[in-house]
Amino acid sequence: MQAKNSQEQYGAIAQLFHWIIVGLIVTQFVLANKAEGLQGLAKLPVLATHKSVGMTVFALAILRLLWRWMNPVPPLPANTPGWQRVAAHASHWVLYGLLFVIPLLGWLMSSARNFPVSWFGLFTFPDMIAPNRPRYEFLHEAHEVMATVLFYVALMHIAAALKHHLVDRDNVLRRMLPVKLKPENR
Repeated sequence: MQAKNSQEQYGAIAQLFHWIIVGLIVTQFVLANKAEGLQGLAKLPVLATHKSVGMTVFALAILRLLWRWMNPVPPLPANTPGWQRVAAHASHWVLYGLLFVIPLLGWLMSSARNFPVSWFGLFTFPDMIAPNRPRYEFLHEAHEVMATVLFYVALMHIAAALKHHLVDRDNVLRRMLPVKLKPENR
């Protein structure tokens, strides 16, 4: 279990989950944008990698959420206003929700189009629904809309962390960093 003696800092495992998922989400946006510019067979390997990475995010999100339930998170600074506490908790749960919903929508979308979802060619996930073109179109749109929501919620998350570090000069950002930043001079 994660060390509970330091309530000021997330543990190494929580940080590892966080930063790996961040890297994979960035990878997903790069792959999706790359795939949009491709046609025909050139698009297939990029989409296959996108699906594999998406299913990896889904699995890591499950593990990360289990880890979070078993290990307490550091509290926000005592002087954090109530509305910021509510916004922080809400945005975290929205991010968690999107880490589950977006890959599931992608899996459903692929099933509806009768395109297999493989995990790096090692195994193939079963189809979740029967092929259905109108359902595919709806799921494709929902997948893209949710990815856009993820992008903007992540930007908000980053902006809030930077505000805490640069304006409030508290430990909110530092507690998720594997390297130690010196506190800003007051």
